Amino acid sequence: MNSCNVNFNCAFVIPCYNEEKRLPYNSFLEFAANNKNVLLCFVNDGSKDNTLDVINQLANTAAENVIVYDMPKNGGKAEAVRNGMLHVFQNYNAKQIGFLDADLATCPNEFLQMAKYKENLSQFGAIVGSRIVRLGANIQRDDNRSFFSKIVKRAIRFILKTPFQDTQCGAKMFDRNLVPFLFDKPFLSPWLFDVEIFLRLQQKFGKTTLQNGVLEYPLMNWTEVGGSKLTLKHTLKIPLQLSHLFYHYKLA
Repeated sequence: MNSCNVNFNCAFVIPCYNEEKRLPYNSFLEFAANNKNVLLCFVNDGSKDNTLDVINQLANTAAENVIVYDMPKNGGKAEAVRNGMLHVFQNYNAKQIGFLDADLATCPNEFLQMAKYKENLSQFGAIVGSRIVRLGANIQRDDNRSFFSKIVKRAIRFILKTPFQDTQCGAKMFDRNLVPFLFDKPFLSPWLFDVEIFLRLQQKFGKTTLQNGVLEYPLMNWTEVGGSKLTLKHTLKIPLQLSHLFYHYKLA
């Protein structure tokens, strides 16, 4: 693919770590075939299985709009997303650049609807998926994770001073010009980098940035997919990571 001569309406970065057996290969292939103006960038985060072979095969089959960025050493989801976002920004012409999870808890078609919705609201620099349980929507979440998420959400609201409904949904899209600022430096937290993105926005543009510049988009479908890499050990570290972010961005 000659990156310099191709324009895309938007680009999706998909971080992958040991996704060989659960990557919805055919779903991504079908989406790529039906949406030539959307770039899919799969980032291999030092996988120990055959994930790299699988996504390379996908890129070879849909060469027009599927690419692979390989990180030989595992750096975690935050680093995989960061490297993928910068790679797309530096090498491809995409008006909007975002990321979503490889397990397709949020389907790419709905993510595309998010991007189209934002095009009509150009005053917002970012749009983020929100897994709000409501009538008419099919939002399936693990009860135990939801309980913990409620606790974390309260702490995040306190730090951001903003009534965010869902900061941790793995579907977010940003205006191209925001990417260098938001993703140039490594994140302090490997599991709460979503929160750190919003803290960086506030630090750069002021406290009212999130209310005026970030749009939450209520998803119609979201399904909890088994095999989450967030272990109990990582979960126990989240309060400490939140404290670290609060000190670094709010007090230091």
